[in-house]
Amino acid sequence: MTHSTTLIDGLYFGESPRWKNGRLWYSDFYDQAVKSVDLQGDTRLELQLDEQPSGLGWLPDGRLLVVCMESLALMRLEKDGLVLHADLSKYSTHLCNDMVVDKQGNAYVGNFGFNLDEEMQARGVESVIADHPKANIVKVTPQGDVSIATGGMSFPNGSVISADGKTLIVAETLGLCLTAFDILENGCLNNRREWAATGARVPDGICLNADGNIWIANAVSNECVLFAPGGEVLEVVNTSQNCYACMLGGDDGKTLFMLTAQSSQAKIVSVTRAGKIEVANVASPGAGRP
Repeated sequence: MTHSTTLIDGLYFGESPRWKNGRLWYSDFYDQAVKSVDLQGDTRLELQLDEQPSGLGWLPDGRLLVVCMESLALMRLEKDGLVLHADLSKYSTHLCNDMVVDKQGNAYVGNFGFNLDEEMQARGVESVIADHPKANIVKVTPQGDVSIATGGMSFPNGSVISADGKTLIVAETLGLCLTAFDILENGCLNNRREWAATGARVPDGICLNADGNIWIANAVSNECVLFAPGGEVLEVVNTSQNCYACMLGGDDGKTLFMLTAQSSQAKIVSVTRAGKIEVANVASPGAGRP
């Protein structure tokens, strides 16, 4: 078992880490900002918004895509600022969430499906896991056309695409599993199947390594866990608080970045800068997307 160290603290709630050009990009919900940090802890404000950002990705030409949670929109950063890339409201419910973008520029975006905080407070974790509204994953083409990629998902969250571009794997947070799909040539999804059950661990953000295994951020515990296909636990990294997102990066791709916080409840984390980015060195580098 490995223990993390803190790279930076002072976040509200970090999400959607992405390693790009020597820096870890991430969203900080309640700062309404996209930021980046290097391996020395130098933090930079990349984009200020007027609402919560979540999923991050880039089009093939390098333009940034940002999921805006409350307006159910996917925005695109142009030279003169943010513009609407796609309205996701027709197929998304409550809040939009994480995203992965393929090499062609197709974006796959999840959403909550319902008010998670409200239901958790009213019914408790076990009750919500047992019974909850299902949600869609929407596909957005590089031109901004929106369609349902798949439905019936139990809180679709972190997503990865295999190195060959042929498989999408999604963390179903309330389904306690990772779910895989074949990606067809037109970007549509097919052949839904369970990639791994995660047991009592609640998968939030995920990232893929070069061995074909997946790190999951466990949203209800202070750990990041490496799973093999089928569900075998290969490694555990202990964090200082609950882990909500993870990404492999660094100069050799072997730095595991983990975004942690005291809680996921807005009323707690929106008023306290207790969020951190924690790191650990691991054996296998990152692969695929994001």
